[in-house]
Amino acid sequence: MNMGNARLFLVVGVTVVALGAVATGGKAASAPFMVTSSSFTDGGMLTTKNAADDPMRVCGGENVSPALAWSNAPEGVSHWVGYNIPVNVTGFAEGEITKGSKNFVGGKGTRDNALYIGPCPPTGDSPHHYVFTVVATELEPASLKPGMTRDEVYAAIKGHTLGGATIVGRFAR
Repeated sequence: MNMGNARLFLVVGVTVVALGAVATGGKAASAPFMVTSSSFTDGGMLTTKNAADDPMRVCGGENVSPALAWSNAPEGVSHWVGYNIPVNVTGFAEGEITKGSKNFVGGKGTRDNALYIGPCPPTGDSPHHYVFTVVATELEPASLKPGMTRDEVYAAIKGHTLGGATIVGRFAR
């Protein structure tokens, strides 16, 4: 599969953060495309720090997004969340997608949010799963308008995906 024209999208739980790229004619990486986190292991527990700080739902968290990194993306990829991630960005520091940064513009989450909102499952439930996914596509960054919802991003990338990687964090209160 020629992945030289790849673009990336990051889908975080139900909050969409889209990633894109500029083609330079690269080839597929020999190692697998991966998403990792220094904040939690794949399938591991997120911390209260990562939970929502919504006083109306009494979540008890600090709403700090976990650190995320991706590696072995197709060559020639420049990244963006929402849009416009610089080519040298291969992840986000802890708290970066909570506060925003010059490295991305957020899409529109299910709570009309452009930034990370941490988990807040019902007290006493078994741990809920929160999926962080990076998808490589062949779309041009300009083809995706700012403020797109998860469903709009999925519709836009349908038939244009080249590969993806996922990490899962769990959380309970």
